[in-house]
Amino acid sequence: MTAENSFGRLDDDDYPAYTMGRAAEIIGTTPAFLRALGEARLITPLRSEGGHRRYSRYQLKIAARARELVDQGTPVEAACRIVILEDQLEEARRINEELRHQATPPRRTADA
Repeated sequence: MTAENSFGRLDDDDYPAYTMGRAAEIIGTTPAFLRALGEARLITPLRSEGGHRRYSRYQLKIAARARELVDQGTPVEAACRIVILEDQLEEARRINEELRHQATPPRRTADA
C-alpha cells in the first residue's frame, strides 16, 4: 500500500518495506552502512513483528543520497545532516510553489 502524508512522502508504516539485507542490496551498500545511518539518526528502521529492521522506499531514497555523499568523502554524520537539510529544502520549495499557485488570481480573458 502506498500513501502520501501531508508532506508528500511515504509514511514509515507504508509497505512494501524491505529487510535490511534487501534494502542494502537495492541501494548498493552494506547492512553496516544502514546501521550507521540509524546510529546517526538519519533513518529509523521500522520493526517487523519478529523485531527485524525494515526500510520504506522513502528511507531508501534518503540512504542512497547519504551513500553518494559518503562515497565522495563526507563523514556519515555530516552526510546525514546534509541529506536532512536537502530534504527540508526540497519540501519548503514544494510548499512555496503550491502556496504561490493558490495565491495567483485567475487571469481575465479579453472578450471585449
